[in-house]
Amino acid sequence: MSQFTWKQKLRYRFDNFMSRGGSSIFIGLVLLFLSALLIIGVVRGVVAIFDPGGAERYVKAEDGTDSPKKSMPQQVGHQFYQVFNHLSDPGTMAYDIDSSPFFKTTAVLAGMVGVVIFSALIAFITTAMDQKIAELKKGHSKVVEEGHTLILGWNERVIEILRELVIANESEDDPCVVILSKEDKEAMDDYIKTHLPDRQNLRIVTRSGAESSLVNLNIASVEQSKSIICLASCSPSASDHDKSGSDSIVIKTILAAVASLDDDSDVPIVAEIYLDRNRAIVEDVSSVAVTVDTDEILAKILVQTSRSVGLSVVYGEILSFDGCEMYFHEAEWGDIAFGKLAYRFPDGIPMGVRHSDGEIVINPPIDLQMQSGDAILILAEDDSTIDYQSTNVAEPRSDLVLAGGEKPVEVERNLIIGWTPKVRIILSEYADYVKEGSQIDIMLRAPNDSVVGEIEKINQELEEITINLIEENPLTQQGLLAAKPFEYDNIIILSQGGEEKGNEERTDSETIVILLLLRQIFDANREQVGNIKLITEILDSENQALVARTGVNDFIISNRFVSMLLAQISEDVDIKGVYDDLFSEEGSEIYLKPASLYFKEFPVTVNYADMIEIAQQREEICLGVKVKKYEEFLDKNFGVKLIPEKNVEYTLGPDDALVVLAEDET
Repeated sequence: MSQFTWKQKLRYRFDNFMSRGGSSIFIGLVLLFLSALLIIGVVRGVVAIFDPGGAERYVKAEDGTDSPKKSMPQQVGHQFYQVFNHLSDPGTMAYDIDSSPFFKTTAVLAGMVGVVIFSALIAFITTAMDQKIAELKKGHSKVVEEGHTLILGWNERVIEILRELVIANESEDDPCVVILSKEDKEAMDDYIKTHLPDRQNLRIVTRSGAESSLVNLNIASVEQSKSIICLASCSPSASDHDKSGSDSIVIKTILAAVASLDDDSDVPIVAEIYLDRNRAIVEDVSSVAVTVDTDEILAKILVQTSRSVGLSVVYGEILSFDGCEMYFHEAEWGDIAFGKLAYRFPDGIPMGVRHSDGEIVINPPIDLQMQSGDAILILAEDDSTIDYQSTNVAEPRSDLVLAGGEKPVEVERNLIIGWTPKVRIILSEYADYVKEGSQIDIMLRAPNDSVVGEIEKINQELEEITINLIEENPLTQQGLLAAKPFEYDNIIILSQGGEEKGNEERTDSETIVILLLLRQIFDANREQVGNIKLITEILDSENQALVARTGVNDFIISNRFVSMLLAQISEDVDIKGVYDDLFSEEGSEIYLKPASLYFKEFPVTVNYADMIEIAQQREEICLGVKVKKYEEFLDKNFGVKLIPEKNVEYTLGPDDALVVLAEDET
């Protein structure tokens, strides 16, 4: 015998039925309506049979006769119809105004039941619609897109990446970017709407969910994407523990993405990975995954910029889709050497060669003979403007004689304000550039024992340079004066960020305060100020105009630079190899070298073709020119002009500079 009562069984089945969701509630309400209709209709029908006169009063027809009486089936059917009217619209109780009290009672009962049922139905429909809208806001529906860029994760660089993708897809018909993140969909949509109001023709679709979930990746149509960008979950200034956690999440996301793609898929995956050991893991996991070391890249750009004022402007233009870009271009080269290609393009300057076996050579010898299947790496305004001509579009002067000589390498004193994980890389890079015996001071406000120990360790490892710690507050004029900043050759101000700093706005605000204090000190000590180069790092690109007014020589917008790099590599994976070469210790790098290294007499009037020719005499590639008198003007791009028209003339002075791709800075 069952130990459960029939009430318990009934209640259990009812609970299971209702737990199925909205469809069960709707079915229950329909059954309740039909049951009420049946019960009340039967009662009225039976009464109508026995008391037909009480159901309705006969009215006179137009001819004065009584209206015809209904048959019994008609009478019963009419009562069911009356009940249906009362249930669906209580106002129809007025039909029973001349009926007997019993029929009025059933009409009132039907009306009350109808009010309850339809109120519940309206409440159900309203709730169901609210739930559906909330579900849509959460972003759980399938993304029906093809050829889209998929961004997995969310951090402060999302807007900069989207801004670059807007520019990169200007010529596309219907470009789309899909973002899958744990962030709330409404919060993402609102943030993007506020910070990126002008999206041009780019559609941005957001979905909320775990980036490493196969179900969520399927919702984001990962298999239909053209490229994937995996973002770190913490800032570059976070602790090693947080970075390790971020790398673990990114690696898991990459594994999920690879598992969701076909075995022969060539969809590139570009990922932010902080730790070297984790980059090696990613390379073993997938052949299509490319990792980016943001700390190393930014540190090298900061050091290179301190060697050549204006270099950040050059990199900012090359890395961005807005301005000059690097492309790989193939053509029928015929019998021509690499150096002669520079005069065959109306727009653009060749920077290197990608051989048919995939090897990329930056700044190859000018007499390198081009082969069939070779592609050139060219810096141009747009891929649509690259047009190889069979004859020269410009001819350089034949009387150009190289001035000769080299830029001297001298002992330097440099100051770094702030501490981030990039400092170790910056110091190592400086050791390769500066002359032995140079000194680098690090100014910190109340450094902890771990940082002090790290500085001492680095000082012992880098024997070529001397590293000193200055414990002063850089946010006060007294603290800065204690370090005598006017006695340095270079001053680098780092954006420290991190959890202890709050947010980007506060970090950049402190950086601007330090810059303003330094400007006051320099103005008050003009007789002691030499040729100091002031370089700073900022996080938010919206603060660019403010920083430009503080008298800084160069500034690096770290979030923008990293975002531009991620966006470019996602569009063309081979560009990663180019940047690895440009930012490595070996090979060629970009420098701004004084015109006095190239020309003997000043002022000298030359066009871009002449600059290309004179640079080739030093085994360099001229990418552009910098006019010193404009270096403080934002609207003049700080005096930098890349790949000008080859016949446009410039009158240069000894302090102007050529932007060149060269083996070293001398």
